Amino acid sequence: MSHLALPSQPVGDFTITAVSDGYLHASFDFLANIDPAEASRMQENAGITDHTSIHINCYLVRGGGRTILIDAGAGGFKQWGGRLTANLLLAGIHPSEIDAILLTHAHPDHVGGVMNASGEAVFPNAELVAHHREVAFWEDDGNLSRAPERARGNFLAARQAFDGYRERLRTFDAGEVFAGMTAVPLPGHTAGHTGYRLESGGQNLLVWGDIVHFPAIQIPRPDVSIAFDQDAHLAAETRTRLLDIASSENLLIAGMHLGESAFGHIARTANGTYAVFYEK
Repeated sequence: MSHLALPSQPVGDFTITAVSDGYLHASFDFLANIDPAEASRMQENAGITDHTSIHINCYLVRGGGRTILIDAGAGGFKQWGGRLTANLLLAGIHPSEIDAILLTHAHPDHVGGVMNASGEAVFPNAELVAHHREVAFWEDDGNLSRAPERARGNFLAARQAFDGYRERLRTFDAGEVFAGMTAVPLPGHTAGHTGYRLESGGQNLLVWGDIVHFPAIQIPRPDVSIAFDQDAHLAAETRTRLLDIASSENLLIAGMHLGESAFGHIARTANGTYAVFYEK
């Protein structure tokens, strides 16, 4: 099988390949500022038959002598995803070839895939790289004690990942994290939620993490937040601001919960809302 089966985009000297980890499901009851029936209608109008499914993308970045994975999927946490390793092999990459895992944040559908069911590191030669606020948040016992019961597993998943890569864990504050890859703060979803702007040869791509979970709903309706946002109001403000930037700059976007097409552009429609146009 060929890696050509996976969506891929060149950005100067980089090649970015979307590697699916599979799907998770989330009830529309988790959404705020929209009636579940309206959310379902928007999914239907977008041609999405499984209305509550959320796709999980990871992004493989090759170039400059590096093989970097941005996020690592859920790894089967709560039976979510779990297809990353098999799909990496489809892309011609063995987990041992990954030299860095760059996290947008440490929710379990992004960090669960770094450890296997036996508690061993899936990527034995990779450093784990994350914003320092993200690591600090999940390792804070006070935050764990205040978390609702449904969120406590998230802390355990994040801590297991950080512990599994402790000697290869690197944190950053701002700026360039790898040559040609710059951190973009995207506050609201989590304490250290971060996107990454890739620039090479006059070309750009923005990996925007969890700006949206349901693209067909939250891109035209950026006011719609989800219960996974730690600060729903700030997340909505960040989403609106980023949609404006992406559309005005005609940025190529990659998002962890975009559809399987995985790459797209944001544009304003005739009625003044935003829409995503996926790359073919």
